[in-house]
Amino acid sequence: MNRRTFLLAAASAPLITRLAGAESGKSYTFGLVAKSQGNAVFQVARVGAEAAARELGAQHGLQLHIDWRTPNEEDAQKQAEAIEQLVLAGAAGIAVSCSDANKLTDAINRAVQNGVPVATFDSDAPASKRFVTYGVDDGQCGEQVMVELARELGDKGVVAILAGNQNAPNLQKRVAGVKLEAKRHPGIRIKETFYHKETPADAAAAVERALQANPEITGWAMIGGWPLFTENALKWAPGTVKCVSVDALPMQLNYLVSGHVQVLLAQQCYQWGYRSIEHLLNKVHFKKSPTAVRDVSPLERITKENVAAYAENWKKWLPK
Repeated sequence: MNRRTFLLAAASAPLITRLAGAESGKSYTFGLVAKSQGNAVFQVARVGAEAAARELGAQHGLQLHIDWRTPNEEDAQKQAEAIEQLVLAGAAGIAVSCSDANKLTDAINRAVQNGVPVATFDSDAPASKRFVTYGVDDGQCGEQVMVELARELGDKGVVAILAGNQNAPNLQKRVAGVKLEAKRHPGIRIKETFYHKETPADAAAAVERALQANPEITGWAMIGGWPLFTENALKWAPGTVKCVSVDALPMQLNYLVSGHVQVLLAQQCYQWGYRSIEHLLNKVHFKKSPTAVRDVSPLERITKENVAAYAENWKKWLPK
């Protein structure tokens, strides 16, 4: 299934996915509020959440339901409204990836004050009363992107950072990590950080404009894989510009094969959903809190050498 077909199918699905265990078991509805419908990584998170509801419900004799309340495009205000709506609808718990931590902190805190525990995934609201956050260590993620890119460039070159939403706290930390690591490589110069709307078309356009205005760029540190979610986004001849990107969705893997991208650092997008539901279930049903507020997931390094083996995972993560 290609990305467009998958997204259309997901968008047409019922708002609440009901995945039952034993019919007589206790029932919980968990809200899932990702950043945007149009970003494929969050569709994968949705699949993971639905799998968790199905598998954990069956395991514990419970009926677990997923209420997907994600805006079509990034909009922190709509996310805040979705959290409020989920509280009013009686959600037992909520998981959210924060487009803007400042705008979501109050909504998260009000949910918790009303007895609805909140977990964050991918992008945190650290000043809020969320009980756990699951995702990569964003500072280390940025550093790893730069480590890989510096190796590909032979420790010299002009680097541009593709950075997505300027207000997203997780991306701010990744940019800082890239810049910190770049200072350890005297032959590397950071040209500029390019922010953009987090859609494939907007990201690809940002890359193209940047290269036209700055032909001296020899490397791209992409702290998110947005332009690689579409075909023919990178206009340079393979190998003439080096590129390291976060994420490793099916469309992105093609750029490894073609040689336009040298390394992909895969986040655990499926686990964003699965692990978040697991945390919420432990909190509301088993009355167990995590041992630490930060539940850090590792990045997986994908190159042309292991891309075929990694691609097999998508048969589970994006089933037909």
